[in-house]
Amino acid sequence: MTTAAKKAVILLSGGLDSATVLAIARGEGYETYALSVSYGQRHSAELNAAVRVAKHLGTKAHQQMQVNLDAVGGSALTDRSIAVPEAPTSGIPVTYVPARNTLFLSLALGWAEVLGARDLFIGVNAVDYSGYPDCRPEFVQAFETLANLATKAGVEGAKFRIHTPLIQLSKADIIRRGAGLGVDFAETVSCYQADDEGQACGRCDSCRIRREGFEAAGIPDPTRYQA
Repeated sequence: MTTAAKKAVILLSGGLDSATVLAIARGEGYETYALSVSYGQRHSAELNAAVRVAKHLGTKAHQQMQVNLDAVGGSALTDRSIAVPEAPTSGIPVTYVPARNTLFLSLALGWAEVLGARDLFIGVNAVDYSGYPDCRPEFVQAFETLANLATKAGVEGAKFRIHTPLIQLSKADIIRRGAGLGVDFAETVSCYQADDEGQACGRCDSCRIRREGFEAAGIPDPTRYQA
């Protein structure tokens, strides 16, 4: 008699971090359900990348949900009147999107409860990242507490767990881990201002961190850059 695989909901943005997380969850034997969110971001290239990644790595299901964070504004990623910085800045950058990971995890939690999944995976990182407050371990721990307090499943004794397998890894370590699990990084898009074809600007903070990660990992960078 075979045992049914445990189900997990994976937040899949289409970037290299979330692609690696999906590969990790699959490698740990989870039946994966990938969730991508259209939140009013500058471009759809990362959502197109998420479709490619989910197809390449294989998921039980992949769906896209929508929230209009462009209506909230306040971020260079959702408000085109705010320029994406192309040089390092101090403090929390204007690419921070208010409440993004809180909302993403809430959507994942709702779907997980309906699926009967008790494991959620998110690719937050507290080492090579841009300083966003909703990428810190404290945030993840707080949301996990909320998940077990605010759901029917939690009240009835289920135990939700938020997995953050990348949270203490450098970008180079993430790239090495993903490469070892068969992630095709050429399919991913990390750039904050990629064009319609998914080509990266090569100048924003995300491009800089990604490029330096490949260099440190000693792995050729497959990123397609704009001319």
